[in-house]
Amino acid sequence: MVDYSDGYWWSPDGLRLHYRDYAGGHDGRPPLLCLPGLTRNARDFEPLAARLAGDWRLICPDMRGRAGSAQAKDPMTYVPLTYLQDISRLLADLAITRFVAVGTSLGGLITMLVAATHREWLAGALLNDVGPELDEAGLARIRTYVGVNQLHPSWVHAARALEEANRDVYPAYGLDQWLAMAKRLYRLNSAGRIVLDYDMRIAEPIRAMGSEAGVDMWPVMAAFRDIPTLLLRGERSDLLSAQTAQRMVADIGAKAELATIPDVGHAPALDEPESIAAIDRLLARVLHG
Repeated sequence: MVDYSDGYWWSPDGLRLHYRDYAGGHDGRPPLLCLPGLTRNARDFEPLAARLAGDWRLICPDMRGRAGSAQAKDPMTYVPLTYLQDISRLLADLAITRFVAVGTSLGGLITMLVAATHREWLAGALLNDVGPELDEAGLARIRTYVGVNQLHPSWVHAARALEEANRDVYPAYGLDQWLAMAKRLYRLNSAGRIVLDYDMRIAEPIRAMGSEAGVDMWPVMAAFRDIPTLLLRGERSDLLSAQTAQRMVADIGAKAELATIPDVGHAPALDEPESIAAIDRLLARVLHG
């Protein structure tokens, strides 16, 4: 595992939040701000950090209610606008005014909010299997598991449960890969059981919203037009359709690249050969235009 330092910051409403800070070089490159998916945390970016840290600084926050960050007093603050406020405070504390956003799923929605409100912060952007329009099939699947607690007696049991629930998402995974995913998604509790590493109440805003349409995010795509942008889409994704991905790239224009990751659903893990190659192209564009 690549070395990192643990950092902490305070949210505007007084929560102590955690991030991992992987050191980079000293050549003035913008850091990578790695924003995880709904039920995930900073550990999701371990493979990316293993490959890029040293050359690039990676800042990987745990959103409120996840892993090393405190749980919210009010579960209705588990929403993207609040996450944006939390991240803005972190950036201010670290005196970071320009970065490359790496946003998976929910993290990509936060990246879109950054583009809408502070596009000058973005030196580049990676939107991982997410867009301004999300397929109901994927949203319905997410609603079936988010906020449903699980207890497992061993890491192998947790890995097998993940395989049973997600074999259509990662059909090529073997036990080692399921175990690695389990170590990122679960934690060992004080009773010696393996449990999910997030506040189950993150599901409450999703249940409250139901299937109602939110704010139209399509106009935000224009904010990425002068920013090197990579859109990753899992070939088997049930959340981001191929049609939506193609429209996103058309709306963003010449600075956008779409990379479809074969035989993967929602969402690519960023360690697939096709993902690695596309990320390297994005970072080269960030450095060299």
